[in-house]
Amino acid sequence: MQITRQADYAIRAMLYIAKLKPDERASTINIAKEQHIPSSFLAKIISQLSISGLLHTSRGAKGGVMLAKDPAEITLLEVVESIDGPIALNECSTPEGNCSLSTDCPIKDVWCEAQEELVMRLRNTNFAAFTKA
Repeated sequence: MQITRQADYAIRAMLYIAKLKPDERASTINIAKEQHIPSSFLAKIISQLSISGLLHTSRGAKGGVMLAKDPAEITLLEVVESIDGPIALNECSTPEGNCSLSTDCPIKDVWCEAQEELVMRLRNTNFAAFTKA
């Protein structure tokens, strides 16, 4: 399993913003430059993170991007799922369980447990953990 490039960029952008001083804003130009993210791609990511309630954005000379809540309240899971949607290792580990073999599959429980462990790890990891020097 590999998260999308878009989710990776979102995590890098959120990390950059989380390291700012409280109430400090970052320009998308600086985020893109510092994190090596294409500007046009970053604009879409910032929009999605804002819609998800993770970022506040403002335009103008004193505008920019800032976290919508404390870094300790924002998890890796929230960022990944706001970009990629719910995590699913494969078809049988989704709530719908679309795999035709899932009722007889001896591996299904392993996939589901692995997915639960990943989700819990991402849910229990917040951005405050990465802002400490």
